[in-house]
Amino acid sequence: MMKYPLTLHSIFERAEKFFPKKEIVSRGSHGIFRYTYAQYCRRTRQLGSVLAALGIKRGHRVGTFAWNNHRHLEAYFAIPCYGAVLHTINIRLSTDHIAYIINHAEDDLLLIDEDLVPIIEKVQDQLHTVKAYIIMSDNKDIPRTSLSPAYSYEDLLSEGNPGFQFPDDIGEDEPMGMCYTSATTGNPKGVVYTHRSTYLHTMALGLADSIGVSETDVCMPVVPMFHVNAWGFPFAGVWFGSKQVLPGRAPTPAILADLIEQERVTLTAGVPTVWLGLAKVLREGNHDVSCLRTVICGGSAAPQGLIREYESTFGIPFIHAYGMTESSPIITVSRLKSYQVTLSEEERMDIRAKQGLLIPGVEGRVVRYDGKEAAWDGLDAGELWLRGPWIADEYYKDERTEETFIDGWYHSGDVAVIDEEGTIKLVDRTKDLVKSGGEWISSLDLENALMTHPAVFEASVVGVPHPKWDERPIAFIVVKDEHKGKVTKEEFFTYLEDRFVKWWVPDDILFIDEIPKTSVGKFLKQSLRNQYHGYFISKA
Repeated sequence: MMKYPLTLHSIFERAEKFFPKKEIVSRGSHGIFRYTYAQYCRRTRQLGSVLAALGIKRGHRVGTFAWNNHRHLEAYFAIPCYGAVLHTINIRLSTDHIAYIINHAEDDLLLIDEDLVPIIEKVQDQLHTVKAYIIMSDNKDIPRTSLSPAYSYEDLLSEGNPGFQFPDDIGEDEPMGMCYTSATTGNPKGVVYTHRSTYLHTMALGLADSIGVSETDVCMPVVPMFHVNAWGFPFAGVWFGSKQVLPGRAPTPAILADLIEQERVTLTAGVPTVWLGLAKVLREGNHDVSCLRTVICGGSAAPQGLIREYESTFGIPFIHAYGMTESSPIITVSRLKSYQVTLSEEERMDIRAKQGLLIPGVEGRVVRYDGKEAAWDGLDAGELWLRGPWIADEYYKDERTEETFIDGWYHSGDVAVIDEEGTIKLVDRTKDLVKSGGEWISSLDLENALMTHPAVFEASVVGVPHPKWDERPIAFIVVKDEHKGKVTKEEFFTYLEDRFVKWWVPDDILFIDEIPKTSVGKFLKQSLRNQYHGYFISKA
């Protein structure tokens, strides 16, 4: 067979050849910016020539510190097609972690959105390898800054070569990008993606039984482009020629609803907290979102109540997916098999609230703590192990590689069960299981049950040290505005006692205004555990 390198060049060039008239829409500080793929490709080549002029070499890391916008999308292809490594930096990390990952990655150059410049200014004295800063702005002049040397992105592009030719000898196993996991303890861990892994992952996003991205779609990734490459949607949008809608700086649920309606978005992706917020806007407003063919939900488990509301109330198909930084990220998608569509609504919903089937190209095992593979009975639990062409095999220059990547398998740290159909359901993270009296309690199952209650907006359950039982669960609930002051904890105790054995029911239920979240919108359970660490001990 012909030796054909699987690199981002062919993805980029396909859009350039076949979809020059398709549109990219980007929300900026001055409103909506629109241009075609033809214009996008010219600017991307101009950026490539700028990298060359600045002395960036093959393998150099170029960091991006930016929102979901058109300039960030240009960097997504210009940097790896040039032969450098695209390092997407999480803007929501602490300044200590931001400085750590820039230094650990050894970034040579940073591309920074104008409003984010003050964050980098705070850590500039700690950065050891960065040689220059490029500021991306919708304004003619860039802001005054202590960063030095600092250049205007638009000024540099105006001098760039729109016919710049990217090198054609980049190998498919060369690194194209990297992303660091956010961490509740310790420093973030770096994951490197190759051209080949990204190419194959992008192809998988186009499979009908995966996400099915196509030329007819209008894609709006809400998941940030600094978090696992926005789950790969920017790459898929370019390859398949989809119209792309980039929501820009800190989009609110109302802004997302407006963009969906105005741009006729067909496919969008984000974490459950995003869709909880959007649901509230759709309940209260009058938005026409009938254009949506699918909402993709990942990052953490989607409650059945959320799935039901989108499909029954709003008429929007809602797909549950699962992945992580180490897996590029897509691993499973929850879809019904052809013969399952005739099951009862309750049975169908139970299947669809699980994480789903492994997508083609990925292998997985559920391995018990005794080293034996778990039975396919939906009950036998173990850690989910993974391998495949877009699954990482190490952390970047990190000793934690040895405890996570073993004998060709990535040990995910997620506890799962698998049923007779091969459908995977996450029981919990190993660190989030509640160990009570020598038995395990799934915080995730309790959270999902609470989220089905009509008065609950958000719920989180954590294990807290207990003088007798080792740990006992406490539930934290954010009540919907219209139900505040109208529900009691006793009502929730009864609600859970009807669904679980008595010893699973939390020892207390606390109402709070907001559940703390990580930089990418997941519940930050460690914060709750720390805050309530002595809750039972003080009462003993």
